[in-house]
Amino acid sequence: LSTSLKNMAELQRPVFSILPDILRFDNYPKAMARGNWGLYFWNSIYVTFWTVVLSLLFNSMAGFAFARLEFKFREILFIISLIGLMIPPQVNMLPIYVILKYIPFAGGNDWLGRDGIGWLNSYWGLIAPYVAGSFGVFLFRQFYLTFPRALDDAAVIDGMNTFQRFILIYIPLSKPVMASLVALKATHTWNEYTWPLIITMTEEMRTVQLALSLYKDEYTIEWELLMAATAVTIIPLLIVFFCAQKYFVEGIVTSGIKG
Repeated sequence: LSTSLKNMAELQRPVFSILPDILRFDNYPKAMARGNWGLYFWNSIYVTFWTVVLSLLFNSMAGFAFARLEFKFREILFIISLIGLMIPPQVNMLPIYVILKYIPFAGGNDWLGRDGIGWLNSYWGLIAPYVAGSFGVFLFRQFYLTFPRALDDAAVIDGMNTFQRFILIYIPLSKPVMASLVALKATHTWNEYTWPLIITMTEEMRTVQLALSLYKDEYTIEWELLMAATAVTIIPLLIVFFCAQKYFVEGIVTSGIKG
């Protein structure tokens, strides 16, 4: 914030000062005038929204299955899913890129995934790699383990099937863990830089993190405009966190009670 309110002359001084000599609020409209920021924000909001929604759906279902359902190899499958936490995301990028490029019937591909670009340079290509995640499954599974078994027994006596128990009992009680995952997943997706850089090809698919490169070239960086744009991109994350903070700590703490 301090840098975003200075001019370049102040930034190049040998002695750093927190407070600018003159507050340069005009850096903000100058920064937003560079490029199509309305489009960049829309892209990031769209990708983050659907990533969070689909993550909540799939992770909660998987966590419920591992915590409350009895099936063969349950513990082994859960351990295998946790292995995903140990694999650096950089290792997965090339295989995921190849998979998305050869998605059948997408981006001009035929049924064998040839002749097109698949989900490259598309919203689904930005969303799909982050929908599922071992951490989200682990978070929900630990949270659901804290529920008493008598809750399921009472639901069965009332005539509920497995799906009804999940929708009518577990989902309404999952606000803390959902808020935790929303804050964590939204922050990660919104701040992601490497994957959008790899998979997008046109300005129409550029996200806010990629758009920050508008203020630097091979030789110079306009630090005051870069910091002004960065400050603006933080605002949606602050809104998400303040909306979810009521449940955030509760969800993290509760999910680690029983393992």
